[in-house]
Amino acid sequence: MSEKLSLLLALSALCVVTPARAAEPPKKTPQLLEKGKASFNVNCATCHGPKGEGNGVAAAALKPKPRNFATEEFKHGSKAPEVFDTLAKGLPGTAMIAYRHLSEEERWALAYYVVDLHESAKNH
Repeated sequence: MSEKLSLLLALSALCVVTPARAAEPPKKTPQLLEKGKASFNVNCATCHGPKGEGNGVAAAALKPKPRNFATEEFKHGSKAPEVFDTLAKGLPGTAMIAYRHLSEEERWALAYYVVDLHESAKNH
């Protein structure tokens, strides 16, 4: 195998295994949660509803229906790093797209906010 081909294969492998999460999560702060709430209202509420109950204006047209954070567990875990990964990768076979167009900080903010919505709903 030529040296150039070996280098290309090695670089290709790096692209495939690059994690969705490049750095340590930021500290959860009230400011980060506010940013997450604002991002949720723009990016998520249309499907998940304003309180994450799966009843947004687009929900009726989606199959499968958006997750209800109040009553349903998350497919890949309900901790912030797991929700962050779902936001970064999406969920194949659903309308849940990857939100890689959002900055890493905004995805963390969203992840923390969604986890808080889930926990608040479970505790009421």
